[in-house]
Amino acid sequence: MGQTATGALPRHLSLIGLGAVGRAIFERAWQEPEVRIRAVVVSESRRAEAAAWIDGRAEVLTHLPRDCDLALECAGHAALGQHIIPALSAGVECAMLSVGALATPGVAEQLETATLIGATRLHLLPGAIGGIDALSAARIAGLESVTYVGRKPIAGWRGTAAESALDLDSLQTPAVILQATARDAARQYPKNANVAAALALAGVGLDQTQVQLIADPTISENIHEFSARGAFGEMRVTLAGRPLAENPKTSALTVLSALRFLRHRTPGICI
Repeated sequence: MGQTATGALPRHLSLIGLGAVGRAIFERAWQEPEVRIRAVVVSESRRAEAAAWIDGRAEVLTHLPRDCDLALECAGHAALGQHIIPALSAGVECAMLSVGALATPGVAEQLETATLIGATRLHLLPGAIGGIDALSAARIAGLESVTYVGRKPIAGWRGTAAESALDLDSLQTPAVILQATARDAARQYPKNANVAAALALAGVGLDQTQVQLIADPTISENIHEFSARGAFGEMRVTLAGRPLAENPKTSALTVLSALRFLRHRTPGICI
């Protein structure tokens, strides 16, 4: 496996994961030859299904190919130990959407060690939220506080711990599911709290960022809001994102965030 110089067009781009997000990324990338995905990595149990869906448009593998020089993860937390950490250690540049995985003690350190061993980079993609660049810049001068509120319709909380915390079916008004730190939010709601983790890592950290998660039967969009205060001044960012049709836990902007990253790997002016 080889390393791609920062900003260079990858020769072999691989996608890890082919769930709802992975399929949407693949379809978008398929329309853009400059960011064409050459291999898709899935588990052995999903390989036949994935191959049928890919229909010859890319290799379908259970491991990253040896000539991969950029890997994009959208497979969930388990993919880090299985694919991302070994790839980084081998010098492969990687990008990941499952940022909430860094809330698990030791994971961030393992990832950093792997990047040093492989002399490469890991990109944590902002996914469904905007303003990460401004928040990260503000941190340089010093941040006092960062708070995040995530609101999703009932469908966005199906199949999560919220079903034990609340009677989702009878909910008529907004209800707080969790009020905790970003670390706890990411641990308890790994499929819903990637935004909280990304904000925390860009700002004051996982244990200092305050998070409120809300189930709201009156809305149809995933609403993300954060506020920050520090030496730079104050900021508030609110984003009402349409859920991905195939996965209401995820905002459609998550897919576009990955596509933007891939476009930035092609020659030209980037912003």
